[in-house]
Amino acid sequence: MVRKVLIIVVLSAIAILATGCHKNKVVNPIADVNSKQPDKVLFDRAMDAMQHSKYDIARLSLQTLINTYPDSEYIARAKLSVGDSWYAEGGSTGLAQAEIEYKDFITFFPNMPEAAEAQLKVANIHHRQMEKPDRDYTHAKRAEDEYKQLIQQFPDSKLVPEAKQHLLQVQEVLAEREFRIGRFYFLRESYAASIARLKSLSDNYPLYSGSDEALFLLGASYEKLIDAARANGRMPETMKGKLIGEYAKHAAEAYGRIITRYPAMDRRGDAQERLEAMKLPVPTPTAEAVKLNQAEEASRSEPSKREMLMGLMRKNPDTSRAAKVGEPQMEEPKETSATEVARQTMDALRQGAPAADTKLGLEGSAGTGTAPASEAPPSSTPQLNDATPPPAETPASAASTPIPPQTNEAATEQASQDQAQAAGQTASEADKKTESTSKKKKKKGMRKLIPF
Repeated sequence: MVRKVLIIVVLSAIAILATGCHKNKVVNPIADVNSKQPDKVLFDRAMDAMQHSKYDIARLSLQTLINTYPDSEYIARAKLSVGDSWYAEGGSTGLAQAEIEYKDFITFFPNMPEAAEAQLKVANIHHRQMEKPDRDYTHAKRAEDEYKQLIQQFPDSKLVPEAKQHLLQVQEVLAEREFRIGRFYFLRESYAASIARLKSLSDNYPLYSGSDEALFLLGASYEKLIDAARANGRMPETMKGKLIGEYAKHAAEAYGRIITRYPAMDRRGDAQERLEAMKLPVPTPTAEAVKLNQAEEASRSEPSKREMLMGLMRKNPDTSRAAKVGEPQMEEPKETSATEVARQTMDALRQGAPAADTKLGLEGSAGTGTAPASEAPPSSTPQLNDATPPPAETPASAASTPIPPQTNEAATEQASQDQAQAAGQTASEADKKTESTSKKKKKKGMRKLIPF
């Protein structure tokens, strides 16, 4: 019995000595790899924390790596991962911080393949925060700019197709916003402002799902101006004929573009009817145009009833109607203002017109047509079919939206000085009256005891 105990004790001692003399390898229990590199240990620990949604711990490890090992081979991925942690955390604060980190990465590592990835995520940040067309469009506009920057700055990146598809979605939302504002002006009978919005839409966003409707409304706006010109009894017949011809030409262009560019869309038949009613030639679309428009329409998808119901309760827009084929618009959008629309019309009328006819004496402003409906209410735009007859010296004011008159700068300055001097005299007289009436009278008798 004693011998067995001694044998067990000896074997245990040998095992303990063998264990103490054995030198274990350095093992990274998080990454499950054999490594003695402390920077890789920190990076792997950060990636593990990211997978478990421990973003604060991940950022702490990544910042330690960046500050302690500035020459590490993981420095670039670490800086990008800091942005990824903020991006994954989400929220307005997290996304704003993520954008800062991504922009810093692009600044420090512009030639790395990950720079395109960082730029895409910057654009996706604004894409995620994009709101419906009738709300704030700041993020939509920022997303459009960031996607364009990716396509132009990294044309060989494999992320370009994804960026283009997202850009088409963003431009669908921006185009829908322009259409709603243009239709709003049309319903308020502010036709110059409506034309400005709809023309900007048709020029800048040709892949918009409602392009045919926008062009049809554009043609209808010009027809409304034709009706206003015909109803104006103060305008000379020569001027009236030129004005009607100018508006008819623009209306025919809008209707004709529906037929030649969007022949597979719903408004083609209506546009043809309007051209026939105006006794204007009806163009014929080419086979290529029909095939192209059919492909665009086939690429769109319709939201289900459930998606439409859920869309009412969320702030993000529905982009299912965005085209999935074709190239997005890469040029800077050209904004058309209502003042420019009126000026173009008046320039056309002045060509070859006598001096007596060109002296229109238009006053007022047609509005810029470039601000959102909430910033530029249509009431500020003069109405073309106003019930109040225009002055005799402004025969064309009822047929076209007024534009600021061309005045002599010296005369204007002198008039301003005269007005200022008159205003100063009036103000001084008012001050004297105020001073005389504001003097306190001396109190008598019992009134001395009353403090007021």
